Amino acid sequence: MPNKTITIEAILSPELTQCGLPGSSKKKVLEQVAKLISSHFSQLEENTIFDNLIARERLGSTGIGQGIAIPHSRLEDCSQVIGCLFTLEHKISFDAIDNEPVDILFVLLVPQEATSEHLELLSQIAEKFNDPSLCARLRKSDTGDELYRTIID
Repeated sequence: MPNKTITIEAILSPELTQCGLPGSSKKKVLEQVAKLISSHFSQLEENTIFDNLIARERLGSTGIGQGIAIPHSRLEDCSQVIGCLFTLEHKISFDAIDNEPVDILFVLLVPQEATSEHLELLSQIAEKFNDPSLCARLRKSDTGDELYRTIID
């Protein structure tokens, strides 16, 4: 079975694309993220999402530099790939590889068994954020809708 490329548009929902997500720390922001995702995907428990994202961060920060982090996890009760994009209300410390605070988060949740798909998606997303002009446009977005349109263009 050939690998099909999954696009950001296919996994990102406009409802989970928001500007100005509040939170004063990595933990607080990930709590907000878990709450939002569980409110849209009833089969996923808020605490399970949060615990998995935090456990992944303990393995090593998902801050990839330039103010961007890609928190991600495989989840047992997850039946589809879920992507979320947030700009943060305030830059927060994320233990990023360049030690810069983070203000853009792309959260990726994948089904437990989706290992190669997971890695391919992470690579695609990280590559997209290598574009400084895209990141600048994301940071200038005032609404979730504008943020969504900017990332899928």
